[in-house]
Amino acid sequence: MVHPELIDRLRADLDAVGYRVEAVASLLGAPAEAARQRGVFAPARRALRERGASSLATLARLFLLGETAGGAEVDAALPALGAAGALELGLLERSGSGAHRAAMSLNPVAVADSRVEQPPHWWILSDLDDQLRGGPARPDHVMGVGGATRSLIAQAPPRDAAVCLDLGTGCGIVAMHLALRGRVIATDVSERALVFARANARLNGVGSRIEFRRGDLFEPVAGESFDLILSNPPFVITPRAAGVPVYEYRDGGMTGDALAERVVREGPELLAEGGVLLCLANWEAPWGGNGLQRVRGWIEEAAIAAGPLDAWAIERDRVDPAQYAETWARDGGARPGSPEFERLIDAWLEDFAARRIVSIGLGAIRVRRPGGAGTRETVVHAEQATGGYGAEAAGSRLAAAFDAGIAAERMSGDEILSIRWLVSDAVVEEREHAPGEEAPRSISLVIDRPIARRVVADPLLAAAVGACDGELALGQIADALATLLEVDVAAASEALVSGARELAWLGMIAPAGRLVR
Repeated sequence: MVHPELIDRLRADLDAVGYRVEAVASLLGAPAEAARQRGVFAPARRALRERGASSLATLARLFLLGETAGGAEVDAALPALGAAGALELGLLERSGSGAHRAAMSLNPVAVADSRVEQPPHWWILSDLDDQLRGGPARPDHVMGVGGATRSLIAQAPPRDAAVCLDLGTGCGIVAMHLALRGRVIATDVSERALVFARANARLNGVGSRIEFRRGDLFEPVAGESFDLILSNPPFVITPRAAGVPVYEYRDGGMTGDALAERVVREGPELLAEGGVLLCLANWEAPWGGNGLQRVRGWIEEAAIAAGPLDAWAIERDRVDPAQYAETWARDGGARPGSPEFERLIDAWLEDFAARRIVSIGLGAIRVRRPGGAGTRETVVHAEQATGGYGAEAAGSRLAAAFDAGIAAERMSGDEILSIRWLVSDAVVEEREHAPGEEAPRSISLVIDRPIARRVVADPLLAAAVGACDGELALGQIADALATLLEVDVAAASEALVSGARELAWLGMIAPAGRLVR
């Protein structure tokens, strides 16, 4: 597959045809495209029959619907590459009838990234998607762009970065997004994954910005430092029992959540001052224990080697062992009701039972190595937050909430009161009244980004947030509200300091940027 000239011909053909997300959606129609994304192809096939022949339709039939095409059709759709070139590249293979069918997936992809105003367009080569493969994946399967990868990219800070690391690059899509920020080193333990990643980088014109290295975890970059590390590692907790399929793209070959632990414990030491590590992970909660507290422990242990750290662990979901086992048994191609499926479920449950695991957390961990002189303590904020991500600039807003939350945690109460705070334009106040009641039964502060949140607020906190327009320090607001509400000034100030710390992490308020002395 690594054939630069053929990759360049393919790029020219795809560009000429306009093989892009929006063009495919327009060709098929929104309902048919939505059904295709769910693995239901009949509406899309019907739409293509009604539209008639075209080069774009040929590519959609081959690579999105798993149909065959004759050599002449392929030559017309890919004139620079041709059917012969597609066969040599491994993109197509001959079917039993002598026609051509896809030997790998070729998807147009657009992933939201707060680094750029519009999602960049990419073409992504990978092994055949589940809907097209029609059977279990091979052990060294290289998958395309899934939901987890999209989430990682969407959460990434939009910052410039002189040197970035994509740990566990897979098909290379994360490295390509990092290339929008700076120079990139992308690693993977799988040589086959690196073959796909190199091909995708060249296909999308960013190959000169990415250096690919093979090796396990941080071994290929030992002793180096990075401004930004992104990782969607093979964190799936997999039984080490005989007969359980091992897929390189999801299984790191370690017991339990040991791979996620290694990423979090070892990664921060490779960060430059001010550098950020963002990774997706799964973590276990044993009987009588707490998964997020275990993650907190990983970060605190990392700080022993790396120095003081700022960290935010977000548990987006929590599932029981049976749910977890079902998800990953299905992902490997086993179907409910089959003997293979039941055998795999039993292996997972036996593995969890051996370690007395009662639940598994799924989420993201963000760690920063703060720069500057002075004595600092490690700050770790660990929480469960299951609300949806806002569609607007999630990476930018998460980074801003992280900055505001860390700043509030590191400030003394007096410093928080001396700050002029600004309320986010995304905050909405909701009041619940019964007919005829003068005072509200409840007041809630609601925000839909970066993560949808709802906070029950008392009249003091609600009024204070409403006054956070950058004109007055929080202490001045506390004094005024204490007089208005006839409450003790010291008690009001203490309550607002606590409220400011909480709301900063939610992205509801942030320092206006200057102190009031």
